[in-house]
Amino acid sequence: MNIRYRALLPHESKNYRSIRLESLEKFPESFGANYQEALKIEKFRMESDIENQNRDRFMTGAFSDDELIGICAFVKEEDHAGKVYQMYVKEGFQGKNVGYGLILALIKEVHSRFGNIEITLEVTDKNDKAFNLYKKAGFKEILSTGNNTQKNDTNIVMEYITDHSSKKL
Repeated sequence: MNIRYRALLPHESKNYRSIRLESLEKFPESFGANYQEALKIEKFRMESDIENQNRDRFMTGAFSDDELIGICAFVKEEDHAGKVYQMYVKEGFQGKNVGYGLILALIKEVHSRFGNIEITLEVTDKNDKAFNLYKKAGFKEILSTGNNTQKNDTNIVMEYITDHSSKKL
């Protein structure tokens, strides 16, 4: 299996939309957005960011041949920090280190664009696979945000610790 990782290009925004909707439909418990509500949105903000190649808001993709099989977004914030969002790998490619390669590729792109910036993400306490993947990639738990009343779970905030920057794809 030959997997490549790179930032999505303007003409790939519709591919992003398709895989994003799939992620919301198949794993609603893992995301803050709702599939039915997302269907009503004509164009996602990230679609525009991809089309405009917004430097501070970008989507990294995992590709098997030319098929987009995974996505992971980064949004830069003020004060030399940014967050990871929308991490998803298609079901047939899960458990094959595609997610690990994807998060490492995103971190590499973040460092190339912004230098040594603080990178954080949130993961639900019920998503052990994602939590363990992020730990393997060098993220450490820094906070539990308490009960999310809509889903009756807890979000865990994790931060990337830069001494793992030598990890290879």
